[in-house]
Amino acid sequence: MIIVTGGAGFIGSCMVRTLNDVGYNDIIIVDNISETDKWMNMRNKRYIDYVHKSKLLHKLPAFQNVEAIIHMGAQSATTERNFDYLWENNLEYTKALWRYCAKKQISFIYASSAATYGDGSLGFDDNMDIDQLRPLNGYGYSKQLFDQWVKHQSQEFPAQFVGLKFFNVYGPNEYFKGSMASMIFHGFRQIQETGKVKLYKSCNPNYADGGQLRDFVYVKDICSVIMWLLQHRDVSGLFNVGTGRAQSFAELVTATFHALHLEPQIDYIDMPEKLRNKYQYYTKAEMDKLYATGYPYHFVDLETGVCDYVQNHLVKDFLIY
Repeated sequence: MIIVTGGAGFIGSCMVRTLNDVGYNDIIIVDNISETDKWMNMRNKRYIDYVHKSKLLHKLPAFQNVEAIIHMGAQSATTERNFDYLWENNLEYTKALWRYCAKKQISFIYASSAATYGDGSLGFDDNMDIDQLRPLNGYGYSKQLFDQWVKHQSQEFPAQFVGLKFFNVYGPNEYFKGSMASMIFHGFRQIQETGKVKLYKSCNPNYADGGQLRDFVYVKDICSVIMWLLQHRDVSGLFNVGTGRAQSFAELVTATFHALHLEPQIDYIDMPEKLRNKYQYYTKAEMDKLYATGYPYHFVDLETGVCDYVQNHLVKDFLIY
C-alpha cells in the first residue's frame, strides 16, 4: 500500500495516475476536498480509499503493509498569511508522518519547495547549507523549517527519506489551484476569452517586460522522478527538481499560443504593489545532485511540455475553445 497525501490535488493526483499506469492500485488518497472541485481529479483513478487529512494520523496504526508515504499535501499558497496554520499544516503534520515512516522503516518522499531559496541571491544549489536560506514568504519558510528539522535529526530516520524542491511546476490537474495555477493554464483561459494574455511588467531594470525567468518543470517529469525514487530506495536526501534551464514568461506564453496554432498577443500590465518586494525575477535549479544518484532521465523542454499539456489535456478538458 502507498499513501499519497494531496492525492486529489495537482501533483498528488498526477502521481496516483503514474502509479495506476504501472499497475499499482493499492493506494490511499489523503486530502481535504471540502467544497472544492478537486474530487474531479479522482474520477479516473484507481485507489482503495479516500481519507480526510484530519483523520489520517488517527487511522495510520490500522493500515497494513504500507510501503511508502508520498507527502504532496500542504498549504501551498505563497500568499497565505496565517502562519500558525502553515506551522501546523506544513511542519507539525509532516513531522508526524516522518515519525510514522521511521517507526515502520518505510519510504517517506515529501514536497519541499524552491520557495525556500528566497530571492535567489545565494543561488539555487541543493548542496548549500539550508540554514543560510531566507525565504520571502511564510509558505517558503514553513517548508524550510521542515528541511532544517530533518537536517538536525539524530535518531529517527525512515528507511528512505527524500525531500524534493519543486521549481515552477505546470501540467494537467492544476485546474483547481486558483491563482496558484501556472501561467500556461491562466494564459490558455485568457486566450479563450480575449485572444490575448496579460503578463506583469518588469519592475527590475535588468529584466524586460515578460523577461522574468523561471525554471518551468512539467508535472509528468516530477512523477517520473518520484517513481524512480520508489524503485531505488537506497537514495535519500534533499534534491532540486527542475529542468536546469531558466526561461521567460514571454517564452512560456508564446509556446502556449503556438500550441494552439496562434500568433502571440501579449499585453503587459503593472505588477501589484504588494508583490513588488517579494517577486522572484530568476530561478534555475542546479540538478547535479539528483543526476549524481544515477537518475537517468532528462526533463522535457518547455515547448514540448507546453504543447503536450495544451493539446492533450487543456483543449480536451476545456472544450469551449
